[in-house]
Amino acid sequence: MRIVKNCIAAFAAIFLSGCQFFGQMEMSENAISIPIAGNTYVTAGKGDAFVLTEGITRWTGEEAVLSSWFKVSHIGELRLFMKAKAIDGTSEISVSCEGENFTLTIDDTEETILPVGKVSIIEPGYIRVDIKGIKKEGSRFPAITELIIDGEAARKPIDYVHDFEIYWALRGPSVHMSYALPDADVEYFYNEVTVPEGEDKIGSYFMANGFGEGYCGIQVNSETERRILFSVWSPFETDNPSEIPENQRIQLLEKGEKVCIGEFGNEGSGGQSYRVYPWIAGNTYRFLTRVCPDGKGNTQYYAWFFAPEDGQWQLIAGFLRPQTNTWYKRAHSFLENFIPEQGYLSRSVLFGNQWIRTAKGEWHELIEGIFTYDATAKAQVRLDYAGGVDGDSFFLKNGGFFNENTELNSIFTRLPKNNMPKIEIEKLPGISDNH
Repeated sequence: MRIVKNCIAAFAAIFLSGCQFFGQMEMSENAISIPIAGNTYVTAGKGDAFVLTEGITRWTGEEAVLSSWFKVSHIGELRLFMKAKAIDGTSEISVSCEGENFTLTIDDTEETILPVGKVSIIEPGYIRVDIKGIKKEGSRFPAITELIIDGEAARKPIDYVHDFEIYWALRGPSVHMSYALPDADVEYFYNEVTVPEGEDKIGSYFMANGFGEGYCGIQVNSETERRILFSVWSPFETDNPSEIPENQRIQLLEKGEKVCIGEFGNEGSGGQSYRVYPWIAGNTYRFLTRVCPDGKGNTQYYAWFFAPEDGQWQLIAGFLRPQTNTWYKRAHSFLENFIPEQGYLSRSVLFGNQWIRTAKGEWHELIEGIFTYDATAKAQVRLDYAGGVDGDSFFLKNGGFFNENTELNSIFTRLPKNNMPKIEIEKLPGISDNH
């Protein structure tokens, strides 16, 4: 009898060696820990909770919803756990995932792994977990540092933010469309940008006219402010504009009406111009940028925009970049989110009717684009990126944790419009003295 009991005990020890049991749920040694930081946003009740580098630690209001995302590649059972501790007395919270709702009571002041529940994953893709406070004894809900997933659906590969700078991960991936230029001296690039209704999320930069040394486009800066932006990098490489030597600073040649002039840093440095302008989602705006050597070892950069509300071309600014001798290179557009807290929202944009004008005055339509993305996407910590063709326009899309994505360096060809821009170059504001 003792031998039988010893055998049963030995078998149980072997079986339990790779698992921890939490009530009716087990967590295996293959469980994956997903940090709250970098994978979680406050999606409702902003101001009632904050996600910091150490996780959720400043959570006071019941209106807050804290949403985490990760992407699974397998279907089946998903077991969900949470690493948390009580901060100010006992709290009760709810956790929702895949249509299932679970209630947890947290009263331990030591960080503890708590079982949440099981859900069934019926197709691979991004999974959202929402956390919300129900009631609390004190002024703060618990601190939460990790979600832990296990089960058939948690088999690798699992995509989520880890070993990557949280700031960039939260912003989400930036996506680009580069346009194939003819073998000629290109002086002007023309592009049309349309932000579909509902896609104009705060923090979005819809960059229409990029070139080798800068960019130009439209932004959503807040609920009440939108901008047209035109920037040129200095040839001196630094993230601090104050370090740029005087002979390598971007010089202002001319600025348009109501345009502000300044400097920018942190992503290279240089000269920046912007105009606060209430552009409207659904309307199409036209941009024209010029890059031209001045014959003295420098290059001039100009940008104009045409708004249907105004019906005329308007100058943004003209800059001189010293120690530079180039025509228009690397015509491209991009889409980015520049506010980390807004990275869970999707945004998209259409770019259409691209044309260039050579130094000889010849217009050529551009119909081929190459899709690329940034380091966040390349690291595979965010997979919500896409680009391609929509009829006679190129499109870019990012954010929002959608499942489809586009392969790096994909080449697309849009339908030609054969609609050459009708622009009297010599009559553009600011061009007469510098053409």
